[in-house]
Amino acid sequence: MRNRSDGTASAHETVRHCSLTAGDQTLLPTGTALAWFVSYTEEEFSVEAFSVEAFSVLAILSELSGFMPDSSRQFDVRFDVPFTHRLRFTSDVFAADGDTLSDLLESSDTNPARVQFWLDQNVADARPDLEALIHRFSDSRTDRIERVGKVQLVPGGEQVKNDIHLLEQMLKVIKVAELDRRSYVVVIGGGAVLDAVGFAAAIAHRGIRLVRLPTTTLAQGDSGVGVKNSMNLFHSKNWMGSFAVPWAVVNDTELLTSLSNRDFICGFSEAVKVSLLKNIDLFDRICANATAIRSRDMSVAGPVIGESAKLHLDHITLGGDPFEMLEARPLDFGHWSAHKLETMSGFSLRHGEAVAIGVAIDSVYSSLELGLDADFAERILRSFVDLGFRLNDPSIDDVDVLFDGLEEFRQHLGGRLTLTMLPVPGQPVDVHSVNRDKMLAAIEHVRQFARTEGAFRRDE
Repeated sequence: MRNRSDGTASAHETVRHCSLTAGDQTLLPTGTALAWFVSYTEEEFSVEAFSVEAFSVLAILSELSGFMPDSSRQFDVRFDVPFTHRLRFTSDVFAADGDTLSDLLESSDTNPARVQFWLDQNVADARPDLEALIHRFSDSRTDRIERVGKVQLVPGGEQVKNDIHLLEQMLKVIKVAELDRRSYVVVIGGGAVLDAVGFAAAIAHRGIRLVRLPTTTLAQGDSGVGVKNSMNLFHSKNWMGSFAVPWAVVNDTELLTSLSNRDFICGFSEAVKVSLLKNIDLFDRICANATAIRSRDMSVAGPVIGESAKLHLDHITLGGDPFEMLEARPLDFGHWSAHKLETMSGFSLRHGEAVAIGVAIDSVYSSLELGLDADFAERILRSFVDLGFRLNDPSIDDVDVLFDGLEEFRQHLGGRLTLTMLPVPGQPVDVHSVNRDKMLAAIEHVRQFARTEGAFRRDE
């Protein structure tokens, strides 16, 4: 390296004759930046005639040398990313209401939109005609839609989220089909299938357009409208996943017709939950019409599903925290125990059944610890039984393991423990600690209530 006459070093010469390394790895080879000149003394430095590539080298050298002023090394820039959440309600999406779906599948050029269909195996088994309907839908719109390959079948229920190898297989199918970020994955199924296929779509090319067609009341009123997707891993619910806004969600009543009574009822635990948090009038209507809902009267059940979906949509789009960057997850009222009960039961408990137990427990706890009116807490428990839920399961007996769900819930969000509780209907609060004795009393209260109320026997 040559020194200048004033005793300072020539950075030009330094860069000409050296390379930038980290350990034994060369980051920038010798002579990468020759089109720039730097002169500096201990008091000043200047840059003359540099290229973008050269400035990158300068920034690295300056960072290492400490020459760059602090004000130019720290940038905190807030920015917003515009999203559109599209929610549609239909009665027969692959027949009379087909244009609603095809209108969502926009082409990005002059060619038809490339669309790959994924179908929950459980739904396919219950609806043998559905694959043919999907083919007929797409084949009648070849000027707008190019169906890529055959309809892909995936295992239904939590099985699809529990097997990481299924995720790899889904990604391989997407790769072989040469889908890109302007293509569409249309997934038809229950919440678990929406989660798993949605996760594959979210990580392929860092995001392929996802259109969800939920086939359960639970997914139509809650999870299918959300912006999360996931897989279960390490015996933990939703341990692996991402946030990704779906391109669109279509809630279709015809897709609910093949549900068992058990699965039909499951969605209404989330409707009870969101109504307790955000709309007590809706909760009153659910209580008043519980028998009709349990009997699958869609003139009553349909509007409840729709209102539940809209309340969840409003929370995501207007609540200010769609990706759960803050410390609270208010829509997860009752979920710390629900998620743990699902895994403890080996997923024999449906998510909606676990949520009913979890909301019941936290409602009683809110009464014991935070002043929720005791009669109102009992009314919540009664609403679940009237809808057809059992509020008990053998897994609830192992309370020590169940309490581990608190730490797992904390880790899932990060930071300090934050639970949503309900001291006043419609006015949730965040709490950061749990009175173990009172929570144990709440769990026991729910167990005794379930034993004495003669809860509805599930129709498998």
